[in-house]
Amino acid sequence: MARFQENDLPKAKLDSNSLQKALRIFKYAKNHKWKFFLGLIFLLLTSATALAFPKLMGMLVDCVTNKDLGKANEIALALMGILTLQAIFSFFRISLFVNFTENSLSNIRFALYENLVKLPMSFYSQKRVGELNSRISADISQLQDTFTTTIAEFLRQFILIIGGFVILGSISPKLTLMMLAIVPVVAVAAVIFGRFIRKYGKKTQDKVAESQVIVEETLQGISNVKAFANEWYEIQRYKNKIREIVKIAIKGGQYRGYFASFIILCLFGCVVAVVWYGITLTIRGEVEGVGDLISFVLYTTFIGASFGGIAEMYAQIQKAVGATERVFELLEETPEAINANAKTHSIEKIKGNVTFKNVAFHYPSRKEVQVLKDVNFSAEFGQKIAIVGPSGAGKSTISSLLLRFYDITSGEILVDGKNIHDYDLENLRGNMSIVPQDVILFGGTIRENIAYGKPDASDEEIMAAAKQANAFNFIEGFPEKFETLVGERGVKLSGGQRQRIAIARALLKNPSILILDEATSSLDSESEKLVQEALEVLMEGRTSIIIAHRLSTIRNADKILVLDNGKISEEGTHQELINLENGIYKNLSNLQFSNS
Repeated sequence: MARFQENDLPKAKLDSNSLQKALRIFKYAKNHKWKFFLGLIFLLLTSATALAFPKLMGMLVDCVTNKDLGKANEIALALMGILTLQAIFSFFRISLFVNFTENSLSNIRFALYENLVKLPMSFYSQKRVGELNSRISADISQLQDTFTTTIAEFLRQFILIIGGFVILGSISPKLTLMMLAIVPVVAVAAVIFGRFIRKYGKKTQDKVAESQVIVEETLQGISNVKAFANEWYEIQRYKNKIREIVKIAIKGGQYRGYFASFIILCLFGCVVAVVWYGITLTIRGEVEGVGDLISFVLYTTFIGASFGGIAEMYAQIQKAVGATERVFELLEETPEAINANAKTHSIEKIKGNVTFKNVAFHYPSRKEVQVLKDVNFSAEFGQKIAIVGPSGAGKSTISSLLLRFYDITSGEILVDGKNIHDYDLENLRGNMSIVPQDVILFGGTIRENIAYGKPDASDEEIMAAAKQANAFNFIEGFPEKFETLVGERGVKLSGGQRQRIAIARALLKNPSILILDEATSSLDSESEKLVQEALEVLMEGRTSIIIAHRLSTIRNADKILVLDNGKISEEGTHQELINLENGIYKNLSNLQFSNS
């Protein structure tokens, strides 16, 4: 998949504006910039030695005509010296470019991740995680390839073309003009033809990938296939796709055949034409000797190969500039005001009185939908406030606004009589804990996941939190106990076990304000009982905002708010709301308890 993405990276148009943007990458090189510029010096030296090679080869061949063995030995030694120098220069060039690139890209990766983690929830509500992952992997890989090899190779080929033409002009202007008329044209045609064939090869790969999807779907849903006796249908579907692959692959093979014929006829034909014309000019005395002719042919080969390679490298540089632009788009996103170094920041304890005053809200991506309208309520320290209502009424939005994931459209939210915007973000969130319906754990150990609420917690504190959360017994049942790996997103634990880990995490954090977002709605009755017991412990001595789906879990709440269509339509205790004639809470209650 990553390969597919990298192949399909969009290209940016190369102009002064896009290049200026791309050059911002040097800002992240910090004190490694000198390695790039020293690498450029070694690149020039590599190119110079490469250009000297054909000239010396021509001189070596001339020794046959002059029958000068001493000079031949000298030139052979000089050639070996040139090759040795080229090897040394190439080593330093590659090492320096790789060193510069890896250090710069590690700084970019870190800056990108640091900024991503600090971006507000409004950003994540509009972006897909897969797309962001691609930016960090495919785009950075493109930059890595480009800065490690492509730029250096592009410059080397460019120097070889320019230097080659200058030397060719000094050997024979006539022969150079003849070569200019055919070699670059054929080289460019070969590049275009080659690109067309690659595109065709990609078509075949895409069709093969589509056929693999059929195999995957069929085998994953094999019970359905067999239940419907649809084996014949799946076989036919796969057969049709295979036929398409064969058709495209055969056509691709024909094009590859044409390409091979083109290379043999045109490219080698060019070499024959240049050599023939060179011999004609040598016989006429317009070219000094066979050595010059050999040098000319070698320079022509260098230039032809460089023309072929430079077009592909130019396309790679376009992709890299495009990748740089996309990476900087993310780096330029405005992060939340968060201090990344927790060690320098201590959380001030707040009491936990919460007040919503005339709060209205709509999501930035859906401005036409008013999620909350004129919401007013207060929760005093130690109270349990439950929020109920139909699906989509805006219950979970209230917890998101309290955590300042989003900014309200109008009104104000107060904590201890102070506007939440006047609090430092870490201080505000540091005094809150949320136990969501779908708990996502990180792929480390149980200990690490509980300690996420307080990274510097001692083993005794972690153990005490696990006991209070009714999690200690099942953790001790695992062979590795607290060192048990929970698997990606906590897949190795059941729903009830994950919830209890989340409760232990919240207990360890010891928040002033607790948010329970439908924390027991997806559990079986046995797990729910254990989780509910743990939640009762967790809610003691703190302000609790309970977003509930199951009304049985909130009968003891100090206050129940009924949210309907973005407004609080009913407010009171369980008993008060049950007594309301035709009330929403009463209807919800009757529906749930009559079905249970």
